[in-house]
Amino acid sequence: MKYSLQLSDAIHILAYIHIFQGTDLLSSDMIASSIETNPTNVRKIMSQLKKADLIHTTSGKPTPVLAKAPENINLLEIYRSIEGNTNLIQVDPKTNPNCVVGANIQEVLAATYSRLQKKVEEEMAVITLDGLIKQIALSEKEKRPENQPLVEKFL
Repeated sequence: MKYSLQLSDAIHILAYIHIFQGTDLLSSDMIASSIETNPTNVRKIMSQLKKADLIHTTSGKPTPVLAKAPENINLLEIYRSIEGNTNLIQVDPKTNPNCVVGANIQEVLAATYSRLQKKVEEEMAVITLDGLIKQIALSEKEKRPENQPLVEKFL
């Protein structure tokens, strides 16, 4: 089973854009080096974020900006911009209909997963990018006090 890392990368990109706003560190190459991925992946995710109106970009210029304040961007919006309306947990559609478990597991798990999906979405809707950026800043301040001037305005 392969899990998508794109949500984590999208949050990383948004936080990076906000923290390094106004610097010359906003190229897809620079962002990719922070994520440890390739610039093409960064541009693909940024395209999805732009389509969801979470960032604004100018073609040919490394000057992306958040489309709205980080306190007005929540995890659910970010998730949907990347994954669409897909569920976080999927039911395996291929089970043996002639087996006691296989014949019933899809229905049972679909109901359970639906309840979980609702609860997770409710929680994601209240977690803001601003809150995550504050946590990043606090963590950086504790780990590397020399970077306090960079992160202080986010605390």
